[in-house]
Amino acid sequence: MKSRLFPKSERGTADFGWLQANFSFSFGNYYNPDMVQFGMLRVLNDDTIAAGMGFGTHPHDNMEIITIPLQGGLTHRDSMGNEATVSFGEVQVMSAGTGIQHSEMNASQTEAAKTLQLWVFPDKQDVTPRYDQKSFDLEKNNNTFVNIVAPQGKNNDNALWIHQQAYLHIGIFDTGQKITHNIMMPANGVYLFLIEGEIEIDGQIIKERDAYGAIELDSLTIEIKKASKIVLIEVPMTHN
Repeated sequence: MKSRLFPKSERGTADFGWLQANFSFSFGNYYNPDMVQFGMLRVLNDDTIAAGMGFGTHPHDNMEIITIPLQGGLTHRDSMGNEATVSFGEVQVMSAGTGIQHSEMNASQTEAAKTLQLWVFPDKQDVTPRYDQKSFDLEKNNNTFVNIVAPQGKNNDNALWIHQQAYLHIGIFDTGQKITHNIMMPANGVYLFLIEGEIEIDGQIIKERDAYGAIELDSLTIEIKKASKIVLIEVPMTHN
């Protein structure tokens, strides 16, 4: 296994007043040639959106976009006629494909919303755009990873699906737990983002908002040092 720690302090940042953004990879005006992507994972933005504010209507194409609310909710509208609010415990996926226009606004007029947004390169170009969202009972499934996103045709656990051989998992873990996660597709790399808490992997301490990348592995053993929320992303490292 080859691995690397990506400390919170090395992320890009932006302050737009209404938006406090943290970029794990190059995005917008933030460019780091060493951090453009991790395999097919192109974007992981950790955003705080002020009450009543959000991302106005804008276009995307040929990207799989996954939104994970951490606090509060977002109201989604798109050019396909979808309108929905997605909140913590829910996950939203959007295949931009041939092109889509959408907006994502804080659903609250009084409280900030916190979200993770991920972009994954698709394995098919110019697909028909689509939107879906689903609720996952993370609390009920404490101390285990819940599969929230899987490749099309492989989402047997009722995960949402995307056009890529990628898997996303979320878990809420108690202090003292030790978890061994078997990689769904061993050729994939793993990018782990620690939402909160403190964990240890292979002797490496990972703290809140740090990330950890690994390749050439069949499984990953995680020791929970402090109660933690973890996003674990498995992605191909090269285009098919």
